[in-house]
Amino acid sequence: MAVEDEESQNKGFKLLGILDVQSTPCSREAILHGAGGSLAGGLLYFLATSRVKRSFDVGFAGFMLTTLGSWFYCRMNNAKLRVQQRLIQEGIKNKVVYEGTVLDPTHKPKAEAPSGPS
Repeated sequence: MAVEDEESQNKGFKLLGILDVQSTPCSREAILHGAGGSLAGGLLYFLATSRVKRSFDVGFAGFMLTTLGSWFYCRMNNAKLRVQQRLIQEGIKNKVVYEGTVLDPTHKPKAEAPSGPS
């Protein structure tokens, strides 16, 4: 019984049976932004023209454009963040490896003492 409870808790909401909204990054926010864009676009078009069918079409187009725009923007920001994190991790690893050696980039070589006449 406990196994069934864990499976039902881990089972996320699937949109159209293919997109697991809970585990896919940016999907929840993109769908919520799309719903807001759909509502705003359709309602504003209906208030302006009083054409119901066309308002639905505008709302659907608003949903698609807002969802895809939000999805790509979020995914690009996540990819940029992962690249920055990878560079920082490599820098920290190199700092630990090279610390105290001649290859340490923060190590400044001491000026050699001038040699006197021999």
